[in-house]
Amino acid sequence: MPDPLFEITKAASFDAAHSLPDGPRGEYRRLHGHSFRVEASLRGPLDAARGWVSDLGALDEALKALAAELDHGHLNETPGLETPTLEHLCLFFAERLRPQFLSLSRVVVSRPTVGERCAIEL
Repeated sequence: MPDPLFEITKAASFDAAHSLPDGPRGEYRRLHGHSFRVEASLRGPLDAARGWVSDLGALDEALKALAAELDHGHLNETPGLETPTLEHLCLFFAERLRPQFLSLSRVVVSRPTVGERCAIEL
């Protein structure tokens, strides 16, 4: 049997405002806010010496620090998020987490209260 691959995930939440000036509908273009949830997953084999794939505590700290940067802010004012769609938020988190977590395999950003989510597979 080949060595199994595991996927471990941590999540964080933040609240932020944004607008989509080029949005097709008026409510997208107006400034409004959401509660967001972001999940980051690492994929890899079990490290036999430690008994885990990676340090979930380190992932938790990094993810929460990024979410805190956006919390209660205006996303459009954040470099890289001038068009703050779910897709761009996925890229924002992926680009910032990847240097520290080479086994980053997926980032999911959702707006749970409106039933929307986006995932990027890496």
